Amino acid sequence: MYRPPLAAVLAVAAALLTGCAPGDDWSQRRPAPSAVGTPGAGFTDPDRPPAPESTVTPSPGSWSGVRPAPGTRVVLLTAGGDRPAKTLAKAVKEWARETDVDLRTVTASGDTDLLPAVTRALDLHPDLVVSAGNDLIDPLTTVTPSHLAQKFLVVGAELAEPTENVTAVDWSGASFRGEGLGMSSTYDPASFTDARCAAAIRAGAAAALTGRTGIVVWLDDF
Repeated sequence: MYRPPLAAVLAVAAALLTGCAPGDDWSQRRPAPSAVGTPGAGFTDPDRPPAPESTVTPSPGSWSGVRPAPGTRVVLLTAGGDRPAKTLAKAVKEWARETDVDLRTVTASGDTDLLPAVTRALDLHPDLVVSAGNDLIDPLTTVTPSHLAQKFLVVGAELAEPTENVTAVDWSGASFRGEGLGMSSTYDPASFTDARCAAAIRAGAAAALTGRTGIVVWLDDF
């Protein structure tokens, strides 16, 4: 009976195991994959790139032509059990599933775990950290300036003074900027609808993955 060489058997087994894995093991940093597609007309002015910390108001749907490259590593960083945080997290998970993103989730277990949760997200070396939940704004304000090589996307809130690696998506019913500034007078939990949160992750990812970072994407119209 013919017996294939042991090396060949091991190679086939390794290939099968790799094919069954949900993605790579995230053990090493790598160059961030590029986005697939480009934003449409009205997303930003190509002749006048947005200045750092500026706010842009893209035309509704102008982000729809941009998708993350398949296998893009994303960490969903969540905190809080309120309806807005849950709706945002759900939207991120649906976006990841639809776009073949390699998604992992880090959830803060309480107030004392907020900073450790951010650290756990960073330790995974993702291409993009997506934050959902107002409780994370102050910890992110503390951490993000020290990790400029890491891209962050904040949905449904923003940092008061974002560095170049932080992009935010906000709207009139959201716009929480940290405990020191308090809740916006226009804050409305009902504005965190499934449709708006779905648009927020897509518009924000389109900005972050095409180099339009350090800005706020304003999404009153979507």
